[in-house]
Amino acid sequence: MTVLHIVGAGLAGLSAALHGLAGGWTVKLYEASGQAGGRCRSYHDAVLDRVIDNGNHLILSGNRETMAYLRRIGASATLTGPTQARFPFLDLASGERWVLRPGWALPWSATRRAPGTSARDYLPWRLLTADASASVADCLPPGSALERVWRPLLVSALNTPLEQASARLAGRLLRETLLRGAAACRPLVAADSLEDSFVAPALRHLGRAGVGMQPHRRLTGIDSQSGRATALHFAETVIPLGARDVVILALPATAAADLLALNLPLEHQAIVNGHFRLNAPALPGGECFLALVGGTAEWLFRRGDVISTTTSAANTLTELPAERIAALLWADICRALELPEGSPVPPYRIVKEKRATLAQTPAMVATRPAPLSRWDNLALAGDWVATGLPCTIESAVRSGRLAVETVSN
Repeated sequence: MTVLHIVGAGLAGLSAALHGLAGGWTVKLYEASGQAGGRCRSYHDAVLDRVIDNGNHLILSGNRETMAYLRRIGASATLTGPTQARFPFLDLASGERWVLRPGWALPWSATRRAPGTSARDYLPWRLLTADASASVADCLPPGSALERVWRPLLVSALNTPLEQASARLAGRLLRETLLRGAAACRPLVAADSLEDSFVAPALRHLGRAGVGMQPHRRLTGIDSQSGRATALHFAETVIPLGARDVVILALPATAAADLLALNLPLEHQAIVNGHFRLNAPALPGGECFLALVGGTAEWLFRRGDVISTTTSAANTLTELPAERIAALLWADICRALELPEGSPVPPYRIVKEKRATLAQTPAMVATRPAPLSRWDNLALAGDWVATGLPCTIESAVRSGRLAVETVSN
């Protein structure tokens, strides 16, 4: 029996398992923790008495791999969002509100753009033609377009300060989204939870085919001989590999680097999420999300009676105590929802994801490994592998497909 062994049941590992199953492999799926999903996870919070996600994720309709993943597991209908490509914004300093509405392929009309910007601001040629060493900030002139469009969108996508973030990576992202026009830019979020959209349906799909996740299996080492991996060492057991067996390591970059002695820049960037339970929360216009300019919170999301915030590239913010972070975020929420100044902070949960992604710098992009490892029968998967995209859900899902294609060939 030829077996595809997948180590790690985050989205990259789940994607690999689905593609392996579709390709006719016998799939074995191992996970170090007791829960699938990796950083894309949900849980019941005792303080809020609600199910919350560890982080907020905005999906675009043009994320081809993610959309295909959801179709495969029958979960496309679990996403919600506006019927058109529209991104509501609020400038917390000036109080101005606007809606960015990409057209085909640019927001030519002033009514579709941020105030103080022109149509040419949405064709960032220098990003699209940047050399490998350039940062995003090197390629975008200061002004309204940078602060009201590119900084909010690209910091969240790259999770790296624009002064450090790879311009080339940003350019690739724009080619797959904004520059494909409105049809590729409709924003979507999980209606109930990340678990209900991305994880539970995938496990059910795999389970119907006889593929069960084996929890609490932490990989501690790999034997090799003659250019092939020959055995997987877990904490409690050793699994020998057959002559035609293959392995996909769908692990975080730090874990994979330790196991395989990879030479990677392992600087990370944090993401801070806040979750606040309100009596009657509503974003302006009944939106399910709102982008903020000039605050600590960068995005607001509404799900039921919980308002959640996201702040990317948040290494400095994580150094503050949760109480101080909550006060800063709540002040932004009050202004966005036009609540009375001094409104008491409601029940909340602050989630500090200190290793949310690798810092997506030119140095990191230059050293991202290809899926194939130094062993012929072992491939890598994860949002940090060379997928051509930032470390996102789309990158993680794509990496699973690429890894299966690599070991299949």
